[in-house]
Amino acid sequence: MKKNKISKNWIKRQHRDIYVREAQIQGYRSRSAFKLIEIDKKYKIFSNKKTFLDIGSTPGGWSQVANNKIKNGKILSIDINEMQPIKNVKFILGDFTDEEIKKKIINFFESKIDLIVSDMAQNTTGNKNLDSLITGELCLDVLNFTKNIIKKNGIFISKIFMGSNFKEIITISKNIFKDVKIYKPHSSRKESKENYIICKNLK
Repeated sequence: MKKNKISKNWIKRQHRDIYVREAQIQGYRSRSAFKLIEIDKKYKIFSNKKTFLDIGSTPGGWSQVANNKIKNGKILSIDINEMQPIKNVKFILGDFTDEEIKKKIINFFESKIDLIVSDMAQNTTGNKNLDSLITGELCLDVLNFTKNIIKKNGIFISKIFMGSNFKEIITISKNIFKDVKIYKPHSSRKESKENYIICKNLK
């Protein structure tokens, strides 16, 4: 399929997408904001939470949701791409897998974190299995970092895809957290293999 045809199909899909339109109406930077809103409605993730780490944050939809939910707290967003400023949100430009970025996260919060979310995904290569595998590796990297910096009653949420390392992610998560759930928000596109893992209560 030619590139311009793909672009036209993408534009048509965006016009038909109720979540794209609703994001524009409500002032969210991306339709993905509704994924976090749905997760919160089901799992009450923001209840009594004051510190929030958003990994893979750009354009900032999830950070906007957190900013609406958390008052007088600390919110930090990380991404390899620039993000336009959001009031009350600190942004660090950089690659999360870089150890220096991880040190900056620790220094910013100065204590353990209530809520850690990751919406990171591999840039599409055209090979769905490879994309799924690399996104899974990103999730595992965040998970390994999270276990050392999250509060005992903290919550970890990450995008995952149904792929070759899906079961490995579930197994490792259950070794770290007491409660592990898999959830696909209604705002995730039906054709997508995208799911979210919701982990609560550190072991």
